[in-house]
Amino acid sequence: MSVFLECKKMKRTGFLPAFIGGGILAAAVPVINMAVRSEMYQTKQGNPIQILLSANWQMMAMLNVLLVVTGACLLYHIEYADNAMQKMKSLPVRESSVFTGKVILTIFMSFLVLAIEAGAIAFCSYHWFEIGNGFFSGLCKNFGYAFLLMLPCVILSVLISEACRNMWISLGIGVVCVFTATMLPTNNFALSLFPFATPFQMLAGTDMEQAVRYIYAAAVEFFAFGLAELLFIKVRRSFE
Repeated sequence: MSVFLECKKMKRTGFLPAFIGGGILAAAVPVINMAVRSEMYQTKQGNPIQILLSANWQMMAMLNVLLVVTGACLLYHIEYADNAMQKMKSLPVRESSVFTGKVILTIFMSFLVLAIEAGAIAFCSYHWFEIGNGFFSGLCKNFGYAFLLMLPCVILSVLISEACRNMWISLGIGVVCVFTATMLPTNNFALSLFPFATPFQMLAGTDMEQAVRYIYAAAVEFFAFGLAELLFIKVRRSFE
């Protein structure tokens, strides 16, 4: 029910156009790169997916995380702009349900963005490389992995947006976190666990044991931020 309400409220914001437009922009990165410098990549040996992601994923991941941050800000902006959060407290609606609805909606839109990007990688692979057996299963594994590592970033971004009544403050915090993540080395496991840095990891070129560790870490972070949300609600109520 909360997801349905969030979908209705979404029409009052630029949430959907932002995600669709951002997804197309991120998907255009490998296409433009290959169109301009295809000779550089066609001479490389290896899996087309690994070649394309190694060349483009850092930029694509940064756009993805910025989309999540912006989307989370937009979703809570409509709640605080007209004091809807205060009015909601007089209704039989739990704040945690509202939060959950926004998280699920952002997760769905993130999945849609990654699907658009997977289509772009498939197009580049088909157009500029020879694709072999197991290509599409490999593509699904790589973008499924990217989706799982995106989840901590999603829930933390929504939590920050809920905590900040001013959209520009939450947006500023998110942007600072994103650019901090871009400066962290991707080969350092501990630093890469920063929720805004985890989405920069990619399955291609990563050994399976390391990939599994990242998935477990992402799951722990996701549930930890879920518990943090429940704690935040209790603390905020005690000060009201």
